[in-house]
Amino acid sequence: MNKTLITSALLLALGGGAPLAFAQADHDAHHGGASAPAAAEAPLAEGTVKKIDKPAGKLTIAHGPLEALNMPPMTMVFRAAEPGLLDQVKVGDKIRFAVTRVGGALTVTVIEPAQ
Repeated sequence: MNKTLITSALLLALGGGAPLAFAQADHDAHHGGASAPAAAEAPLAEGTVKKIDKPAGKLTIAHGPLEALNMPPMTMVFRAAEPGLLDQVKVGDKIRFAVTRVGGALTVTVIEPAQ
């Protein structure tokens, strides 16, 4: 083995690569990493289904504040994370839902009836 390879391996073993790993973990924690647990932990907002576009995989929701995204109440179009989510609701339903950014698009990851 050459000295450069040994030195690099030693630095990595002693934590030289740790800041990169922590930076990535911090990035995922603060920017909605794509893992399922992160989506499941998103706070639920309340809204009313205004339109469902199954061919496009989208739904329009008049919603209250989306605190996780720092958004005020408004009506907007969201992508559905899975087509089956659109089968759970109909126009006019009051819902609770979780939304996160997936590939830059606001995406509904959880839908449940409002109580």
